[in-house]
Amino acid sequence: MSDPTPPRQLRLIIETDDFDEALTFYRDVLGMPEQPAFATEGEDRVAILHAGIATLELATPEHARAVDEVEGAPPATGPTLRIALEVEDTQEALDAARTHGAETLAPPTRTPFRTLNARVQGPARWQVGFFQELESLEERAARDGFSTDGERPR
Repeated sequence: MSDPTPPRQLRLIIETDDFDEALTFYRDVLGMPEQPAFATEGEDRVAILHAGIATLELATPEHARAVDEVEGAPPATGPTLRIALEVEDTQEALDAARTHGAETLAPPTRTPFRTLNARVQGPARWQVGFFQELESLEERAARDGFSTDGERPR
């Protein structure tokens, strides 16, 4: 069996009752450029926003709670979807989100993962995290505790 062809794009779909609020937040406040998208008319509205390179992070509930603790964010009740955006400057992104009225869930915090993280409550009840890399992937890979799941002892 050959290896599957990797996906070309990851698209998260956020269904929201307040489309204008969500569009303003993600496009204008967070700076995601809008791409052409098809919709019919009236309330059939859609916006596809470019968010750079996408990765899919899989986490156990224990890991999600550990990140909540590290960031000082309130623990979520049950499974939740979060958007984590790599930004050039975490404080700047947080300030822009707060100016737009987003509630801060966690202030900028240096993490053991070598990032500067913050989190807000975004539109449609989605949590939006900002992270600023503090070192390269190569530097991180050389540190104790950083490995792939297959390399970790069980």
